[in-house]
Amino acid sequence: MQEGIQMGPLINKESLEKVERHVRDALDKGAILKTGGEKVSHACGYFYLPTVLMNIDDSMLITREETFGPVAGITAFADEEEVIAKANATPYGLAGYYFTRDIGQVIRLAERLEFGILGANDGLPSTAQAPFGGLKESSLSREGSKYGLDEYLEVKYLSLGGI
Repeated sequence: MQEGIQMGPLINKESLEKVERHVRDALDKGAILKTGGEKVSHACGYFYLPTVLMNIDDSMLITREETFGPVAGITAFADEEEVIAKANATPYGLAGYYFTRDIGQVIRLAERLEFGILGANDGLPSTAQAPFGGLKESSLSREGSKYGLDEYLEVKYLSLGGI
């Protein structure tokens, strides 16, 4: 509730416990904590400090499950092909984010990354007028935008021959 702070709480106790579990698992397996890494004990609610973990790898829960918390895991990669393969290796595909100054790379990654929402140089790509939803196990439906109405409509096709 401090002025200038825009970090909100997690939705419930289970979400907070999941974030704690993911961070603890990563640290136990060799990740390096750069900032955060703990819940805010003096706050009322389910607050967790924004956390950055370096040197994450494929053995860690944070790379295999959706954390849904204020945790950024950072890993190195040799080239664009490797990062695409790593990103697409997950069964989830709600949102992906990447930062580059190369417009060609923006387009190549947008075409090949398997996520329903992509933020190219944008950490908050969701807006009310854009469709919100994922791919793979992160849902196939959309909410928001004109595509959000599709869930409530039934399409009927009529083929009319010569009368």
